[in-house]
Amino acid sequence: MNKVVFFLFLISFSAPAQLLKEASDFTKKDSLRGGLRFERTCFNVLHYDLDIKINPDKKYISGSNTITYEVVEPTQKIQLDLYENLQIDSIVLNKKTLDFERIYNAVFVDFEEELNQNEIYKIEVFYQGHPTVAKRAPWDGGFDFSKDHNGNHFIGVAVQGDGASLWYPNKDHLSDEPENGASIKVSVPNGLMNVSNGRLIEEIPQDNNYTKWHWEVTNPINNYNITVNIGKYVNFKDQYKNLDLDYYVLEENLDVAKVHFEQVHGMMDCFYEKFGEYPFIEDSFKLVETPYLGMEHQSCVAYGNQYNFGYMGNDLSGTGKGLDWDFIIIHESGHEWFGNSVSVADIADLWVHEGFTTYSEGVYIECKNGYDDAMEYLYGIRRNIENKRPLIGNYNVNHSGPGDIYYKGANMINTLRAVVNDDELWWKSLKNFAESFKHQITNTDKVIDFFNQELNHDYSSFFDQYLNFAEIPVLMIRKKGRNKVQMKWKAEAKEFEMPIFVSFIEEDQVYKINLDRNWTTTDLKMKDLRKLRIDNFTSYYDIEYIDEE
Repeated sequence: MNKVVFFLFLISFSAPAQLLKEASDFTKKDSLRGGLRFERTCFNVLHYDLDIKINPDKKYISGSNTITYEVVEPTQKIQLDLYENLQIDSIVLNKKTLDFERIYNAVFVDFEEELNQNEIYKIEVFYQGHPTVAKRAPWDGGFDFSKDHNGNHFIGVAVQGDGASLWYPNKDHLSDEPENGASIKVSVPNGLMNVSNGRLIEEIPQDNNYTKWHWEVTNPINNYNITVNIGKYVNFKDQYKNLDLDYYVLEENLDVAKVHFEQVHGMMDCFYEKFGEYPFIEDSFKLVETPYLGMEHQSCVAYGNQYNFGYMGNDLSGTGKGLDWDFIIIHESGHEWFGNSVSVADIADLWVHEGFTTYSEGVYIECKNGYDDAMEYLYGIRRNIENKRPLIGNYNVNHSGPGDIYYKGANMINTLRAVVNDDELWWKSLKNFAESFKHQITNTDKVIDFFNQELNHDYSSFFDQYLNFAEIPVLMIRKKGRNKVQMKWKAEAKEFEMPIFVSFIEEDQVYKINLDRNWTTTDLKMKDLRKLRIDNFTSYYDIEYIDEE
């Protein structure tokens, strides 16, 4: 296949396919998945104890999830979630079998007596079946049942948009993470290993030539981050300060992985400086080789970039600035701070995960190669922006914004940095953001409020324009009389304002001009408007020259 065509094909699938649904397509099924009705808000999940067996030959799961939760409001009914192609055998509380009703992928569990407020309960959900197989993981959710080059089973799962209920029963909403973590026990055939989140507790021999691999997560974790990776793995270890680094790779790739993964140290140096300490030290940091490209599974980052630099050997920016580092290592690890630690309550706000993480690619380049290379990279990735839909999706129906949440999100953040025009304040605020929201679930409004306060200015109209409208601002420029210049913004957001930075081609002096949606006559005097040098390189907006008034 032609290399250029292949590269464009990869870009076109940069966002999970299930996130591209239009608002008119929403159904009751979407509301059950994305909404927060009483049967969900009445309880708070504390812990998951997943104990399953995976038969690779049959592509079959069987087992249970024990869900520990606290009752927030008295209730006799709660909603759990499990895809309807998976069979529920029973749901048990205190050895008593409970009644339940399934509506699409929602499971409404009935209790004989009302559950008491502030009390803690444990229910066990026993289930089995053939989980959804992804056609092209990770862009569509499901299992990837592959084989390695030696014919051994090589299996992974990625379900960010579709939800963890695709393969195990849980409360499948981003607003509720099990704050006490999860136990993940996965039995696989002898000779294979399962690698999941957190730390390995023990290997337990089972009947019928199976081994149970028990992993434990101590920190809060998104449901979609809980994962399994099955293969004929070998492990090697490293250390960064007080952080344990573990790498699980196919044996044939051990030597190249030991060299290739050395870049993790430089990445950690950068991210520690800019974002603060790794948020999940107790659970370690792992890269695990997978049959699909990658995913930000917390403390168990899925790595499938085949030991290439760039994005499968290509540069998403087209500038060459993305070709001396591994895109999957940097991007997916950046999610440990933004997405896994700082998380949103509704997937409609997924720009927080992807925008800040894509921006972290530029941050890494700046640490490694300097400011100019970082700015060139962030400018270059604009070629992937479509500006066809707002970055914020529809709430309560499991609907994200478009693929622009990555590239436009990153350029919006970089534009904010340029507008602030104070790098000391900028880096202090960005680090405070990652540390103040550590292990927290947030939303767009809280993020905006934080930066307004940290940056000592109200940027609400700025965020409104870039998040809630498809088009970016347009800087309108015209001559006024013989020599004067007028400027204003064309923007949908009410009260939109944003400064620009200009200079003359012949000079180094930079002028800051505060603009809103009304014509402003500037102190600039010139006959040829195109001799103005306007910074829409670090700031993301368009420019339109119009006829003289």
